[in-house]
Amino acid sequence: MTPPIHRSMGMELVRVTEAAALACAPHMGRGDKTAADAAATDAMRAVLARVDMDGIVVIGEGEKDEAPQLYNGERVGTGKGPALDLAVDPLEGTRLLAGGRTNAVAVIAAAPRGCLWDPGASFYMDKLVVGAEARDAIDLGRTPTENLHRIADALGRPVHSLTVFVLDKPRHDGLIREIRAAGARVSLHTDGDVMGALLAVVPETGVDVLMGTGGTPEGVIAAVAVKAMGGGMEGRRDPQLEDERRALATSPAADEWGRVLSLDDLVAGEDAFFSATAVTDSPFLEGVRYDTRHSGVTTESLTIRAGSGSVRYVRGIHQLDPEHIFGDRDPGDAVEAATSG
Repeated sequence: MTPPIHRSMGMELVRVTEAAALACAPHMGRGDKTAADAAATDAMRAVLARVDMDGIVVIGEGEKDEAPQLYNGERVGTGKGPALDLAVDPLEGTRLLAGGRTNAVAVIAAAPRGCLWDPGASFYMDKLVVGAEARDAIDLGRTPTENLHRIADALGRPVHSLTVFVLDKPRHDGLIREIRAAGARVSLHTDGDVMGALLAVVPETGVDVLMGTGGTPEGVIAAVAVKAMGGGMEGRRDPQLEDERRALATSPAADEWGRVLSLDDLVAGEDAFFSATAVTDSPFLEGVRYDTRHSGVTTESLTIRAGSGSVRYVRGIHQLDPEHIFGDRDPGDAVEAATSG
């Protein structure tokens, strides 16, 4: 039998996302999203190698973005401890960080083997996310207008008080018009729909709903956090690329394009973990700060365990040396990315 997941796994995953955030933070505003993503990926991979688990990356960056590491199927961890499936995004919002914008974040989700939905060839997913009070009101089978009215009723508020997170993409032109016509407010973002889901489910962020199509890997990662926070989420495949459509047409999922996926479909069971460390500022997490008062760097992270519903905010003060960030890993190129400006 595989060992059970110990509750300390949440803090192990915080160390993983902290390392990724620390490694890519020097790239903020420097216009090179590829270098930033590589630095975060190298750091996350190095620290994952030291975590006591038999981990497999089931949602990674490699297949979609041609990233060199943390690809789907990659084994990580020491090989000892619980058998886990991992969904990773070492730097969600590469363009955000490269442009010095808010809401760039390092994220990871973990669940027992076989518990995370496998999207196969699906790269894009239509998503609807709300907080706990409105979780029973949403239905992707209804129109955005109907959902907004149902959400407003569940919250006991008028529709015009709702704020909806939407990615600012041409595919959403019709959705944005409908949300505005319904009377709700729209918060447009160029990237970052994991953060969008977090904003919708974490109380008092100013965002009530996430609507629209974003990355499928990001959807699975977000689903762990939404489930752990007691929120509501539904999703369905929404292919945007011709290659993606062709691959899906010949896959076992060919008959399920329109099927609405519940949270239990996306994340089976309850014993799942989620961790996020902000790289740049967000409404509820402060980005990486170079703090001369402590001769170090500060990070803010969020860690959630679905089984217990526990939510922890972790503030770390770090010394930017290879031993601190990468443990006993031999310094090398990735460390240089974390320690040089």
